[in-house]
Amino acid sequence: MRLMLLSVAGWAFVAAAFAQPNPELANQYFQNGEYAKAAELYRQLMESNKNFGEVYFDRYLTCLINLERYADAEDALKRQIKRSPNNVRLYVSYGNLYEQMGKPEEAEKQYEEAIARVTVDYSSIYSLAEAFAQAAKFDYAIRTYERGNQLAKDPRRFAFQLAEIYRRKGETTKMLEYYLNHIEADPSRMSVVQTQLARYLPEADYPELQRQLYARLQVKDLPELTELLAWTFIQRKDYKNAMRQYRALDKRLNEPGHRVFQLANDAANARDYETAIAGYEYIIQEKGRQNPFFFSAKGELMKVRRRKITDGYNYTLQDLRALESDYEQFLAEYGISRSTAQLVIELAELEALYINDLPKAIHLLETLVQTAGIQRAVVGRAKINLADYYLMSGDIWESTLLYSQVDKEFREEMLGQEARFKNARLSYFKGDFEWAQAQFDALKASTSKLLANDAIDLSVFIMDNLNTDATTEAMAIYAQAELLVFQNRFSEAIRLLDSLRFTFPQTGLQDDILYLKAQIAEKRRQYTEAAAFYAEIVEKHGDDIRADNALYAWAMLLEERLGQPQKAMELYEKLFVDYSSSVLAVDARKRFRILRGDKVQ
Repeated sequence: MRLMLLSVAGWAFVAAAFAQPNPELANQYFQNGEYAKAAELYRQLMESNKNFGEVYFDRYLTCLINLERYADAEDALKRQIKRSPNNVRLYVSYGNLYEQMGKPEEAEKQYEEAIARVTVDYSSIYSLAEAFAQAAKFDYAIRTYERGNQLAKDPRRFAFQLAEIYRRKGETTKMLEYYLNHIEADPSRMSVVQTQLARYLPEADYPELQRQLYARLQVKDLPELTELLAWTFIQRKDYKNAMRQYRALDKRLNEPGHRVFQLANDAANARDYETAIAGYEYIIQEKGRQNPFFFSAKGELMKVRRRKITDGYNYTLQDLRALESDYEQFLAEYGISRSTAQLVIELAELEALYINDLPKAIHLLETLVQTAGIQRAVVGRAKINLADYYLMSGDIWESTLLYSQVDKEFREEMLGQEARFKNARLSYFKGDFEWAQAQFDALKASTSKLLANDAIDLSVFIMDNLNTDATTEAMAIYAQAELLVFQNRFSEAIRLLDSLRFTFPQTGLQDDILYLKAQIAEKRRQYTEAAAFYAEIVEKHGDDIRADNALYAWAMLLEERLGQPQKAMELYEKLFVDYSSSVLAVDARKRFRILRGDKVQ
């Protein structure tokens, strides 16, 4: 008998457990709009789960309002307020109910009651303000935070939250005012504010931010505000004014110049060479040789001066000699060492590629690779460049030997892949096309996008032309012309290309001949002539493998050298639309969007 009683009790317990309302089913009803069924389940859940009563109550109330059971909703609210009189969010819900019932005056009384009942407790204030904000009652949310400031006796206690409410309300001036209040109250939150500004502040409103910053700095010269002011200039690509602020900040805080150095790098990348030079010179002259950025600044200064001269392609030999003198004076003072190795590489590049003094370039790099204590990667780079210069001077054996050394030493690294590519290209120059193509195919998976693209181009070029409508002899002549271009022997290359065109008029290399002539014209700064060659390829050889390359090069020429951005946009668009499978399509789309004025990451 006793066992039977236990059994019955056990089954009763199981039955009771199964009778518990299912919150997942209630939520499913709610999502499906079956509010009557959901309301009943939520009511049961409130009664059986006191700890989660408030969560279920919100859903229950929403169901009643959607069913227009306003009297039941009001009764439920009254009971809930009686149970939790300090839950100020309930008064917002009560106000929302009155609005649904068409009683705006009663609704306002509830909202006022909510604000009046708020306490100094942070979570209570935030909870109420968020309840108002979720209901798009932004003015009440603002009043809630302002009441919180009063209770906390701190006018900036909820500055960030107020800024966010004003942002959602669309009041930019007030939003900025409170973001700045927040930074003044807690400078460690600078990055958070910058993130919000970068995400939400339109470019047209940056002058207002700068106006407010200048006004505050006149009253209180806070470093954080100066830093933010500099940041606003950087966002607008105004590196000159940003540099002025960073230099002032560097002096005031007695910093080592890290902000100035980084900004100079950013300015250099944006081709604002004057600002970059000013930044590097500040570090060199103001900070001195013991500064950790001294040698880096010196090296970058030389590099930027060279870019300033050569990027415009309007330089004279006198300009180049003046830059050469700067490098030589520095190396004479500090010698060739671990700290100056990169400058030696850059000077050798200046000699080889611009002044055309290959023996001097080779001597500089031979000295460098024999100097003890130079970093392994720097020596590898010097050897690759040295191999290039040997190849330019006609010493093929020494060139391939150096490429092979770097390939072996840096087998799984980027330098090794670059050396392998250049060795394969050297075989291509010599007419060993099958071996070269095998190497290019292996390099298609290179981690360097540029290297992989070049390997793909040469592999496809060989496959497309070899033993099809072009003879091996024609290919060999073309490859020899490419070597002449690499060696800066442009007149000889053009004569060879003209001969190729005459001797093999039916060859499929016609687009390649035009492409190489266009590259020669660019190197000679004959930009209009280069553009004409590219245009001819696109118009007459649109289905050949050089078409997308020519289209991209033509667009770049128009954008950067000939001052025709609108025409460049048309060509970029044609490339990513008509040649969507090209490896250049993604970059063409990006450049198109930049020229159109889009914000591109």
